[in-house]
Amino acid sequence: MKNILITALSVLLVASIANASQKGGCELAQKGALEVSWTGYKTPKKVGVGGVFDSVKYTPIAESGKDFRSILVGSSVVIDTSSVNSRDEGRDEKLAKFFFTMMSDKNINAKIVDIKADKRVKDAPRTGVVDVEIEMNGVKKTVPMKYSFSDGVFEAKGSIDILDFSANKALSSINEACYDLHEGKTWSEAGISFKTNIEAVLCNTEPLES
Repeated sequence: MKNILITALSVLLVASIANASQKGGCELAQKGALEVSWTGYKTPKKVGVGGVFDSVKYTPIAESGKDFRSILVGSSVVIDTSSVNSRDEGRDEKLAKFFFTMMSDKNINAKIVDIKADKRVKDAPRTGVVDVEIEMNGVKKTVPMKYSFSDGVFEAKGSIDILDFSANKALSSINEACYDLHEGKTWSEAGISFKTNIEAVLCNTEPLES
């Protein structure tokens, strides 16, 4: 009788493991803060100047979930533009005074509204496109950003045109304030990016769906 019970329990255990393996996937968990970076361009040669925002309030839609969509789509950020940081105090003062204060709101609001994964490539980072709705200067625009996920870091990069956000006044203001340094040219294009740490836990044998 004892041997029969042991055999039955062994069969149930094997069946349970097999069933879990068939389901596939992992539980994903967001860890730590979200970092927002930017790149502006100056001079006719389009020289890039980069930095971050030190004050970013990130509200994830969920702390954990089965895929990127469940933990990212619906997440939002509020960026305090007065916290702009290019690692140059004089430059930051000018950006705050002659650019961001020319906007209708000191904050930039953003929300992740969609995500689409590229076809998986073995032993390569996961990639795709994440759509981010950005509200700046009272104007909302949805911006596609290309993302990659590797070694626990999810990073998305894209670009915007300041003029799409009716920020002509702000662009003219910073161009005038930095006219000599920028050699008369401040570009309306700006690079934007964000990154956050995502850990995969409780994984079984099959790959994640993004």
